[in-house]
Amino acid sequence: MADATLRLDALDEEGRAALRRLIVTLADSKRLMGIRYSDWLLGAPSIETGIAAASMAQDEWGHARLLYAMLKDLDLDPLVLEHDRAAAEYASIGALDEPFPDWAAVVAAMVVVDGALSAMLRSFAGGSYEAARGRVPKMLAEEEFHGSLAAAWYRRLASAAEEARTLLAKATQAMLPPALAWLGAADAPAEAMVEAGVVAPAGARLERFRSDVGALLAEAGVDVAAVRPATDWDASRGRTEGAPDEEAVERARGDRNRALFVE
Repeated sequence: MADATLRLDALDEEGRAALRRLIVTLADSKRLMGIRYSDWLLGAPSIETGIAAASMAQDEWGHARLLYAMLKDLDLDPLVLEHDRAAAEYASIGALDEPFPDWAAVVAAMVVVDGALSAMLRSFAGGSYEAARGRVPKMLAEEEFHGSLAAAWYRRLASAAEEARTLLAKATQAMLPPALAWLGAADAPAEAMVEAGVVAPAGARLERFRSDVGALLAEAGVDVAAVRPATDWDASRGRTEGAPDEEAVERARGDRNRALFVE
């Protein structure tokens, strides 16, 4: 996508703020995705699936750490962002704000939320920011396992009894609007990243995501092309309005083990 490497010293303050916002939304979303997967280590439908959830949680937290580390280039301390922010400051995708109530919601998130994150990361990896070009491809390689598991479980629930299919469709419909709003953001900071060659235009990102998941979601009766993005946009954080639940953020910050932090 990009023909040249982005020079951070050539970005004005608005450009640097836009890049910070992009990285923080990705990192926070990965952090919360890991929390939500970890909730199902013991509650998954089988031991094997619980082990897979543990593996995915570990991947997401590793990805988050790599993304937070990029912020050093922008004069931000990753430790402060990881351990010292209130829930209202988190920039994670709104679909991750509440715990997943059932396994159908976990599966929907694997496809919708993890899929949206992967779509943005593919765009980021192909852009002009050298740190993303170097670090993100490894994340995407690990996400291939998530995608395979997600597709298998989604098809399984979509063809199961009516209750499972209904829960799956309901969760999918609820998660799509905030995910689409984030992936398709075209406000000033998002457009600054497009102009700098850091990511592809919003329309291209959305088109790729809809193409990636459309046929799969249709198996549960969900038409992704008919779902509109949420409109309650918070430009300061680069996400829809709202915040993750406090308990999840306490876990993400490591509040209970703060005295044991070793970096």
